[in-house]
Amino acid sequence: MKAETARKEAQQMLVSFHKDSDLSMRTLSTPSPALICPQNSQGCQNGRGSSTSSSSVTGETVAMVHSPPPTRLTHPLIRLASKHQKEQANIDRLPDQSMIQIFSFLPTNQLCRCARVCRRWYNLAWDPRLWRTIRLTGETINVDRALKVLTRRLCQDTPNVCLMLETVIVSGCRRLTDRGLYTIAQCCPELRRLEVSGCYNISNEAVFDVVSLCPNLEHLDVSGCSKVTCISLTREASIKLSPLHGKQISIRYLDMTDCFVLEDEGLHTIAAHCTQLTHLYLRRCVRITDEGLRYLMIYCTSVKELSVSDCRFVSDFGMREIAKLESRLRYLSIAHCSRITDVGIRYIAKYCSKLRYLNARGCEGITDHGVEYLAKNCTKLKSLDIGKCPLVSDAGLEFLALNCFNLKRLSLKSCESITGQGLQIVAANCFDLQMLNVQDCDVSVDALRFVKRHCKRCIIEHTNPAFF
Repeated sequence: MKAETARKEAQQMLVSFHKDSDLSMRTLSTPSPALICPQNSQGCQNGRGSSTSSSSVTGETVAMVHSPPPTRLTHPLIRLASKHQKEQANIDRLPDQSMIQIFSFLPTNQLCRCARVCRRWYNLAWDPRLWRTIRLTGETINVDRALKVLTRRLCQDTPNVCLMLETVIVSGCRRLTDRGLYTIAQCCPELRRLEVSGCYNISNEAVFDVVSLCPNLEHLDVSGCSKVTCISLTREASIKLSPLHGKQISIRYLDMTDCFVLEDEGLHTIAAHCTQLTHLYLRRCVRITDEGLRYLMIYCTSVKELSVSDCRFVSDFGMREIAKLESRLRYLSIAHCSRITDVGIRYIAKYCSKLRYLNARGCEGITDHGVEYLAKNCTKLKSLDIGKCPLVSDAGLEFLALNCFNLKRLSLKSCESITGQGLQIVAANCFDLQMLNVQDCDVSVDALRFVKRHCKRCIIEHTNPAFF
């Protein structure tokens, strides 16, 4: 909260200063804000554009290159305006370190605007400490060109490489192509985090380039990139490395949500090359089967968080494979995997005793027996979603209440067999409950009030108009 407040104050301070700035103060060798936002974007015109709002702008984005502003202004009218600005701009009295701290809260587009104000701000805005992260968002932005210009400027002190740049986030930039990723791969050898979610024009080859040329990459988000079917080294990189080159890929976090064409063979290749994976998300990778999970468990034995939600071909046999992770597994999402029953839950409960989070929403084959086995073996469970499991009743809730005292989040949405009695048992034993979802459940107002009395911090999501 403090960081967010400081960021907003920094933006307001800079906005007020920009309003008094003369347009002739623009620099001549800094990327223009038009590089980041379209020229007709209100967010760029008023200085309030941010990394979260820039996706709403429309129009064509262009890249402009300028040089630093002159040290002294010669035109008398400009000199008079400059003197007036100097008297009004108290922000100039701040030391460099304070200015850099303020700039650190600004998104990429506003940082480029600051570099266009005066020579001092130009030097401060391009301080390497401010460029560990590039964040660009927006459907219309010419992100390939933006990345090219920004990396070229950041490479001035260290020719051809950006040694300080560690994070690139270009999520939702639909105009990103392989060319933009190739620019990142060539110029950012120290890259550790790359997020390109929703950029559906990138292909396997571009991802291979980044993985091969950025050996320190640990976090990769390609969710929604429908053309990506695999993660591997390029052939040239494979030849240069030893036969155990798969261990050279240091990716630990991989999100391939909505990569619809990912198949078991591609997952096999990913697992063989990314053996250090700890977080893997395969939501709606609808072609993945139990066989793909078997490959995954052979190579990736350190996975802590795994999601196979909406992978409709995953069954109890897949749960048996996942159970091989044993106590290392802390987070598991199997939502809407309709082939999973109590048998699969028993595998997970028996071997993954340190499980903290389980999402089994829509697994209609789960009954009170599965919930019982889960509650008795995974006593440290903190979050459980068994919504739309019509065979779970008050008996299952009683087992949860008597064994999982640390439960903080519980979703029972559309569980037709749940009544107020089961909720009262949970509330009487799980005092730390913070969220309870009982939407579309036949629960009385008295039961909801009972929960509120015993779990004072609990937020109840319900569909009973009589309870408020």
